[in-house]
Amino acid sequence: MNTHPELIVMLTYNDCTVRNAAEIFEQCRNSKAKYWGFKEKPLPLEDMKKLFADMKECGKTTLLEVVAYTEEECLEGARMAHACQTDYLVGTKYFDSVNTYCKEHGLKYMPFVGEVTERPSVLNGTIDGMIREANEYLAKGVDGIDLLGYRYTGDAKELIRRFVQEVHAPVCVAGSVNSFTRLDDLKEISPWSFTIGSAFFDHKFGDTFAGQIDTVCDYMEQK
Repeated sequence: MNTHPELIVMLTYNDCTVRNAAEIFEQCRNSKAKYWGFKEKPLPLEDMKKLFADMKECGKTTLLEVVAYTEEECLEGARMAHACQTDYLVGTKYFDSVNTYCKEHGLKYMPFVGEVTERPSVLNGTIDGMIREANEYLAKGVDGIDLLGYRYTGDAKELIRRFVQEVHAPVCVAGSVNSFTRLDDLKEISPWSFTIGSAFFDHKFGDTFAGQIDTVCDYMEQK
């Protein structure tokens, strides 16, 4: 495991990929973040493929996060991830068919847990139930969990704390990491990773996109 949570830069706003994602990545390609991704909507597939190829050419680890809840939509998201040759499929409601597809095509798979609805996503459910659910999926061979921690309608910090403590696998805290206070929470709890998308576009961590990325990376490395 890494010694501090890894930042995953998401070129997304309100759970949709921004239209100028490729331009922003080009401006930030030399920033400190190792992990990059975006959502399955609304860019055309060929644009997605090219952007992911550019990321990989720069040595980045890539993720497609799919906000989908039906089995067919989730499977289509997995097919898109494979077509784009991403390293990870994150998100989707868990389905055995999606898990099987990911195994057959060399995709690491980190599904949602809990009752996930809407877009931007909202998370409901009990903490105990989500931990049980995660451990069931891990027993089926998924590679980790995409936890919508700060989208939780209950006690978000308690959910993240208990989840990371009781789920022995990589946990990505996805969504609404938008303050240094939340970065402090994540440094204390130490999940595998966390995503930031909208907060960078809202300049929550500084003036420029690349500058914010480096600010967050440096902050997470501080003791």
